[in-house]
Parts: sequence; C-alpha cells; structure tokens
Amino acid sequence: MEKIAMIGGGSWATALAKILSENGARVGWWLRHKDDVQHLRTTRHNPRYLSSVQFDLTRVFPSTDVEEVVQEADWVVLAVPAAFVKETLDKLDRDALKNKRVISAIKGMIPGRNELVTDYVSERFRMHREKMGCVAGPCHAEEVALEKQSYLTIGSPDLALAEDFSQLLRNRYVKAHAAADLDGIEYCAVMKNIIALTCGIAHGLGYGDNFQAVMVANAVQEIRRFLYALNPQPRDLSASAYLGDLLVTAYSQFSRNRTFGNMVGRGYSVKSAQMEMNMVAEGYYAVKSIYEVNKDLRVNMPITSAAYHILYEKIAPAVEIELLKEKFR
Repeated sequence: MEKIAMIGGGSWATALAKILSENGARVGWWLRHKDDVQHLRTTRHNPRYLSSVQFDLTRVFPSTDVEEVVQEADWVVLAVPAAFVKETLDKLDRDALKNKRVISAIKGMIPGRNELVTDYVSERFRMHREKMGCVAGPCHAEEVALEKQSYLTIGSPDLALAEDFSQLLRNRYVKAHAAADLDGIEYCAVMKNIIALTCGIAHGLGYGDNFQAVMVANAVQEIRRFLYALNPQPRDLSASAYLGDLLVTAYSQFSRNRTFGNMVGRGYSVKSAQMEMNMVAEGYYAVKSIYEVNKDLRVNMPITSAAYHILYEKIAPAVEIELLKEKFR
C-alpha cells in the first residue's frame, strides 16, 4: 500500500484524497483546522469543500500534525494555496522530505519569492528535482466529486516517478499519463489562471464569447513566448496539460479565477471579491509573480500586463481591456 501525505484541506486536496484513497492508497491528510479534522473523523466528509464526498477512514487519516503526516508517507502531495506553502512547510525540518517523493498539485507561485513551488521545495529541503513532479490538466475538483471523465498529466524530470504517480491516479473516470516537462507544465498551470482571470474581467465588462475566444488564442502565443524565453525545449502546447487546462479554466463555471475576474470586471474591489468567494484565486498572486519575472525577460505579454495594471495599479478594467483588444489579431 502506497502511503501518501496530502497537505491541504481545499477542494483540490479533497478531490485528490478521494482518488488516491479509493485506488487503495493510505492517505494521511493534513488540514489546518482542528474542527475540520474532527468533522472528517466523525462524519467522513470535509465540511468546507466537496462535502458530498464520503471517505473510508480505514484509508484516510485526517490530522493537524503536518510533521507526523509527512513522516509516515512515501509521497508528499502539496495542495495548499501557493500563498500558504512557505508558512506550512517551514514547520518541517530541512531533512523532513529526505527519501520522499514530492508532487505539487498547486497551480500557483510563491508570492514575494516569484518561485515555482517545486523550485522553493528544492531549495528549502535540498531536494533533487528528479524527486519531484507536478499535477496538471483539465480536471476541476467539482467534476472529480461527480466522477466525470477527467485527464491529468504528471510532469517530472524523472519519467519513472511521473509514471508511478500516474498509476496511483488512474481509475474508471481519471486517465493520467507522464510527461518530462516539469517547468513548462508548472508555469503553464500558473499562467492559465492569469488568462482565466482576465477573461473573467472581460466577461464582467460585457464582452462576449467571440472576444474571449480571441483572447484565449492570443494567450496561447503569450504562453509560448514566455516558456521559450524561460526554458526553450520542444513542447506541444496543444496537449491537454497546456491547452486543455487553459480552456477549462477560462470557460468553466467552476473556475474560481474566471469568477474572481468577473467580479472585478463588474466593479468589485479585489478585497471584496476575495471575501465573497471565500476561496483563493491563484491567478491574483500569479499575475504579480509572472509580471515581475518578466521584467528581466522582457517578453511581449499584453494579457498579463493588462491584468497587472488592473489588479495592482488600479487602472479601470474598462480602460485596460479597451487597450488590450487593440493588441489582438
């Protein structure tokens, strides 16, 4: 039996805990709040997210002790919002991940450090990147709860590691495969949230499907330019880990980044939108991180720049999107 440490109590962590435990793994599940742990132990449901999912407590072991959960695991799956990664993992000793394999299920960057999660983990715990991977693909947690057909890609420099974790995820409604492009997949997972957020802003302003389709088409080119400047290697951006994830996040009713952007487009302040959603939209933090990374690269990134100007420089969304639309073809 594979032993998994699931770090995080949100909807994606809940969905992954469901998949892994139902596939026979032992899941030690770290959640921040004692009340949530007690609720899970009593009712077998996460009280905050995907509460329709019922867990087998002979395979799932909720806890607030992150050190204990990690110590007992072979695999450590990170599924907290990127903004809380450092706070959560800094509780661990620097050798805590020795002989572990780490999978990031976080589609965001470490705010303030502008680092991918795997880069931070590599530095903080002195881990080789061959011991790490990331999960990507068009796979909303809400559809996993409903057992809708979904597809995932595990990116890692070590294809054997990626294939091992893919096998832990495969079931009748989840197909998973391995890929070697860790950086490209992880950066694309960050950037698609920026695109979805900006699509949401445009929708909130009253722009229609035609404009959104053009924005997504231009976004693919923006992502291509950025990835080439960072890490030039052959990669098929039409694959599901790239384009598929972008499309579902930009268009889906379940996309929190699109929802957040839509609220901003309709006149909400950033703070009021965050409070009303009661969920973290990774794209908000990703905009600043990618924008700052690009200061050195100087890649043409009009969508990211527009989102940054709206969210961080307080430019009126209507003005910024009006300027953006003139840059599209």
